[in-house]
Amino acid sequence: MPRVYRKPSELPVAIPVFPLGGALLFPKAVLPLNIFEPRYLSMVDAALVGHRLIGMIQPAGIVTPATPSDTDSPNLAVVGCAGRITGFQETEDGRYLIALTGITRFRVREEIKHDGAYRIVRADWEAFASDLDRQPALDDSARLRLIEALQTYLERGAMKADWSAVEEAPVDTLINSLSAGCPFTNPEKQALLEARTLEDRCAALISLLQMERPGQGGGYVQ
Repeated sequence: MPRVYRKPSELPVAIPVFPLGGALLFPKAVLPLNIFEPRYLSMVDAALVGHRLIGMIQPAGIVTPATPSDTDSPNLAVVGCAGRITGFQETEDGRYLIALTGITRFRVREEIKHDGAYRIVRADWEAFASDLDRQPALDDSARLRLIEALQTYLERGAMKADWSAVEEAPVDTLINSLSAGCPFTNPEKQALLEARTLEDRCAALISLLQMERPGQGGGYVQ
């Protein structure tokens, strides 16, 4: 049975973190990951025998595509999101294909030294305690404004989207999927992650869609 966390005190004091530029996890969203570096294979092994939590976090200032940082110990963003391993598969060539389901965001209090090659931080959960609560639903006008902004954004860049999926998705899923999947810069994605509420994230996302011009050449937003 999936573990349900109802208050910050139920969460562990420290969690392993995976610094990955451009790959954001949001509360209640699912992020698939292909794990192949030895240090992160060890991280997953440790998480599986423990609380099954991994913190996704961006390296501070990194603006490259979604790949691990080239440096062993990049500076970390202040805010990340913890996810629970809810899917696991080991491939014949030794990779792990995992799915992380977002639980709650956290602030990094400090990094903890340990003997492993992966990194561990002391997490402050209190700032985002509301992530553990049932979030109030946004009204239909928010969905309409978001879809209108998305249509304009895609038209400017000659891009396409799966409109049947857009229309069927709950608004919170739509907001988080677009925040993670649109080709915004990593600092812009980080700002979306740090938005205080879902309503704030929706407003920030609409602003970005209205201001940004996506890459040219018939791309596709998932």
